[in-house]
Amino acid sequence: MSLVIRNLQKVIPLRRIPLRRRIEILQKILHVQQFDLGIICVNNRNIQLLNSTYRQQNIPTDVLSFPFHENLKAGELPQPSLRDEYNLGDVFLGVEYIYQQCQENGEDYYSVLTVTAAHGLCHLLGYQHNTEAEWEQEHPLDLRGLPRKYDRRNTEGGRQRLPPVWEMG
Repeated sequence: MSLVIRNLQKVIPLRRIPLRRRIEILQKILHVQQFDLGIICVNNRNIQLLNSTYRQQNIPTDVLSFPFHENLKAGELPQPSLRDEYNLGDVFLGVEYIYQQCQENGEDYYSVLTVTAAHGLCHLLGYQHNTEAEWEQEHPLDLRGLPRKYDRRNTEGGRQRLPPVWEMG
């Protein structure tokens, strides 16, 4: 399926080819390459507007996710019945915000951009962090890297599932 990366900002330089390669690797690891995915890169003003509109938080942020399939359990893969339903949704990356945070913390911008995209992808797959327990379930991915390989034998009621906890491989 397709991966669309749109750069709608001009504040921070963005190398789309390396970002595309890294996101495609994430898709393969998570076994979601059969789904469409949109990655939209925006500046602080636009991510703040989205954050204010959809989360009632009038501040810029690093990532906002808009899942196509709502109410997925954490790690549950969508089970589309129609071709048009092979879509994960859209991830908006606040690249200006991410860049500023990297400058302040001495972190590599492109590495953090990839991890932030992974974080957004997790939200499209049902992972949330509204509670401390949910944060602990998702948090290791953000700090330590990518999850262990997905085990295709891990099924529940015929539905493929990702590992319940993001762990290092």
